[in-house]
Amino acid sequence: MPITLKKRISLRSGIRSYTFVLLAVLLSAISVGVTQLHQVDGLDGLDQAPAAASPRGLSLYVDPAVATSGRPSQITSQPTATWLGGWSGDVQVAASTLVDSAAAQHTVPVMVAYNIPARDCGSYSAGGANSSEQYRAWIRQLATGIGERQAIVILEPDALTQITCLNPSDQAARYADLSDAVNVLQTQTRASVYLDAGHSNWVGASDMAERLQRAGLAGARGFSVNVSNFQSTSDSTRFGDQVSAMTGKSYVVDTSRSGNGSNGEWCNPRGRALGDTPTTNVGGNVDAYLWVKVPGESDGSCNGGPSAGVWWEEYAQELITNSHY
Repeated sequence: MPITLKKRISLRSGIRSYTFVLLAVLLSAISVGVTQLHQVDGLDGLDQAPAAASPRGLSLYVDPAVATSGRPSQITSQPTATWLGGWSGDVQVAASTLVDSAAAQHTVPVMVAYNIPARDCGSYSAGGANSSEQYRAWIRQLATGIGERQAIVILEPDALTQITCLNPSDQAARYADLSDAVNVLQTQTRASVYLDAGHSNWVGASDMAERLQRAGLAGARGFSVNVSNFQSTSDSTRFGDQVSAMTGKSYVVDTSRSGNGSNGEWCNPRGRALGDTPTTNVGGNVDAYLWVKVPGESDGSCNGGPSAGVWWEEYAQELITNSHY
């Protein structure tokens, strides 16, 4: 018996509905498979960069060359940062040598990228790359040197706190250079990257949070506080927690010379002391206490000190004598 028109329409509708159901099931299965694949790879989605590495619980690297340098053991026995800039020569080789040495000890090195154009606004640590193009090439060499080994990178101390010394065009270039650096180091290495945020007695928390975000903080692990300064650990964590609340990021604190807090001076002030020893087991919003500034190295030719970065034994001994351990 011939199928009526009404039955034909009903039959076609049923086939079409069944096809749609099969297609939905197939697409769902593909979606689940892709999600599981990216979970295995450590990715949350197709368009997202790898999550910023956390250094919590890791052991910090102590350079054996520093430990046998003849400097006081109270300082050389502790992990301290290696500062990289124009003086480092081939920064790719310098970084690779550092992370290789640390990896052999199953530890993590702390390094400071300190080569931003117009560095330190022409003050005691003036210098840096001659142009944005040169700086970006240098950052890529640094990233290649780090590679897939673990490291902690403090990115350009004072670059954001001092940014107002630049004209508007150069400020925009600095924000762009820092954002590029964060992106390169985040996507091409396994480093935990921290943009520098100054200290608790400089730029206010809300202003600093805005500057950090403009400089690409979203792609970094977090920010650093009190680098090369003397604020107490309690003041630093109070400030850090304020910035963290506004940005959702964790931070590290330079405790190298924070033992007696600050007397308001920043360049070789007297009466200061060694602070909390470096550790990645702190808690809260703090990823680590670090000795970013090497205690005993001068801040500059002020208060009787030698040039910035030069070892000053008298000052080192004063820091040790005044420390609480």
